Amino acid sequence: MVDGSIPEPASLPPSPSPYSRSSSKPVDGKPASGNTRLATFGAGCFWGVELAFSQLKGVVSTRVGYSGGDEASYPAPTYRQVCHGHTRHAEVVRVEYDPAVISYDELLRTFWSCHDPTQLNRQGPDLGPQYRSAILYHDDGQREAALASLEREQERLGPGRRIVTELVQAGPFHTAEEYHQGYLKKRGLAACHI
Repeated sequence: MVDGSIPEPASLPPSPSPYSRSSSKPVDGKPASGNTRLATFGAGCFWGVELAFSQLKGVVSTRVGYSGGDEASYPAPTYRQVCHGHTRHAEVVRVEYDPAVISYDELLRTFWSCHDPTQLNRQGPDLGPQYRSAILYHDDGQREAALASLEREQERLGPGRRIVTELVQAGPFHTAEEYHQGYLKKRGLAACHI
């Protein structure tokens, strides 16, 4: 948030404590089904990013969470800790998808279209490293596809707008608090305009 405040959703009960989570263990990198694959993206506030991916045919499920931070000091990051910027985790969306229905390249196109990859550690009014642009690849095939996609997107934008998206191997994924899951969909909102 611009003023540094961290909103609690008014229509849902608050978390039992700002430092508690429903699960302190990171979620492993295995999809629920043998026929599906995982993809993980950071593109600013995870509410709008999750909504964009959840509407795609072939996406089986989405979960918002935190990844890419200081695991030694913050092995179970909370929303408040991440928002304060100390953990270095990014707000991310883990997408489980069926590659027989939607390709990883199609997911990458959605990633580029749902945020501004030229903004460093921010998206619009949301400031901080938790809002950074990142592609967290799960295997070499995803890494190669993401790199090729990044190069195409940079060419499309031209030399005047440099992409700052991180391309890193997916590490531990920490599921965010339940009130963040499907946040916009639960409220009947089509976009996030914080």
